[in-house]
Amino acid sequence: MEDLFAKARNVREKIFGKKVFLYGFVYFTTWCRNDCTFCYYRKSNEIERYRKDPEEVFRLSKELADSGVHLIDLTMGEDLRYYSEDFNSLVDIINQIKSELGLPVMISPGVLNGDQIEKISKSCADWYALYQETHNKALFEKLRINQSYDERMRAKLYAKEKGMLIEEGIMSGIGESYEDIADSLIEMGRVGASQMRIMSFVPQIGSPMEKIKTPDRMIELKAIALMRIAYPWALIPTSLDVDGIAGLEARLNAGGNVVTSIIPPRTGLAGVAQNSMDVDDGGRTVEEVKKILERIGLEAATAQEYKDYIGKLKCRK
Repeated sequence: MEDLFAKARNVREKIFGKKVFLYGFVYFTTWCRNDCTFCYYRKSNEIERYRKDPEEVFRLSKELADSGVHLIDLTMGEDLRYYSEDFNSLVDIINQIKSELGLPVMISPGVLNGDQIEKISKSCADWYALYQETHNKALFEKLRINQSYDERMRAKLYAKEKGMLIEEGIMSGIGESYEDIADSLIEMGRVGASQMRIMSFVPQIGSPMEKIKTPDRMIELKAIALMRIAYPWALIPTSLDVDGIAGLEARLNAGGNVVTSIIPPRTGLAGVAQNSMDVDDGGRTVEEVKKILERIGLEAATAQEYKDYIGKLKCRK
C-alpha cells in the first residue's frame, strides 16, 4: 500500500509540486426536498434546520476569504424556497463574492434545470458540484429515493457545456462493490470531471442507514491514490467532513491536493457528513490545516496559483 501511495504522491508532485489548495465551505440552507436514505438533512428527518440570509452568506464568505481560502463552496440542500425564486438570490450572492472578494466560487445546489444552469453560468460561478454517489444505477435508486440518475447526470454535463468546471463524487460503504468503485473512477474521467472525490459513508441519526457501519478508510485512501495516478491533473479533495482534522494527513499522503470543508468556528454553520465535528473548536480552519501541511512537507498555494490552475483546467476542457 505504501508503494501505491508513494506513486500517487510522486504523480501529484510532478504537476502541483508541494502546493495544496484550500476551500472554504458555506452550507447556507439545510432545508431539502429530497429524502435520500444516507442523509441527515433528508426532508423526513425531524431536526433543527437553518436558512442563512444573503447578507450572512456574504459575511461568512468574507471571513473565509480573509482567513486565506482559495475558493468559496456554496452548498445547499435542494431548498424549495430557492427553486421558487429561480435562484435569483444565489446569483446575487455569487456576483457579490466574485466582485468584492475576487475568489472563485463553487456551487452545490442540487439538480438544476437548463435555464437555471444558464443563469448560474452567466453569473460566472466557476464550478458546479453534483455527485452521483454511485454509478451503479440500481444502487443509486436505493440511495436517492424518487430521483433520476439520468437527470442528475444531464445537469452536470449541461453545466460543463455552458463553460463551468464540474466536480463529481462517490461514497464508499453504501453497499457498493469494488467493481462499482472501479466503474465510477472510469466514469468520472469519461464525463470530464475536473475535480473528483470519494468520501467514506458516515451513518446519520434519523436516516434509514443510521445502523450501517462506516467503512474501512483504506477503501477511500486507495481510491484517492488510483484517481491521482489515473488523472494526474485532477483536483482531488481531502475532506475535513468525514474524520475532521485528524483524518487529513492520511488523505493527503494518498495523493489528495485540495482541503475542503474549511468552516469558520462559532458561526452556526454545519457540515454534511459530520454536521458538527471540529467546527466550533476551530479544527476546520486554515490555521489548523497549515500545521498539518507543514508537518508533512506540503504548503498552501496562493490564491493566484489556484486561479491560474483552474484557468488551465478551463482551457483543457
